[in-house]
Amino acid sequence: MRNLKKIALPAMLLAALQLTPALAGGPRHAPVFQDQARVISSIAVYERINEPRRECWTEQVGYETVGSRDRNYGGAIIGGIVGGVLGNQVGKGTGRHVSTAIGAATGAIVGDNLGNGRYVQTGYQRPIYEERCRTVDNWSQRLTGYDVTYRYQGRDYTAFMPRDPGPFVRVHVQVSLAE
Repeated sequence: MRNLKKIALPAMLLAALQLTPALAGGPRHAPVFQDQARVISSIAVYERINEPRRECWTEQVGYETVGSRDRNYGGAIIGGIVGGVLGNQVGKGTGRHVSTAIGAATGAIVGDNLGNGRYVQTGYQRPIYEERCRTVDNWSQRLTGYDVTYRYQGRDYTAFMPRDPGPFVRVHVQVSLAE
């Protein structure tokens, strides 16, 4: 019972405070009604948006040789030495120098053919391509709403609205005493 008194007393005081304006003769809430106001201007408001996009393309950057192999010069060197030694053993006097030179040249040619398997360049040039990319700005505009100016009872007001209101807008009017 004692706990009930502790709770009831503050509740009664709160109720009395809320009734005080009504008892004093003043209204608790001023009456509200709706009316129409003429729209003077309605200006569309846009937001600029950048949605960058990536553009890519393939570009030729050069050529590469396909199907060929590097020459081996070891066979020509060994063939030239062996041919020179064999040519040196043929002939006498100045003929010996000539036969050494001819043997070295012949040995180099034979050694090169043996070392490179009668090398024939079978390769060809093929283009090399690389992908190139860049980022390009992609600007667009998005309608965000309207800046509206309207007139009610000789006074101008402004508001931001999500859509075009047309020739009139509805307004809330609240009347209260000026005293």
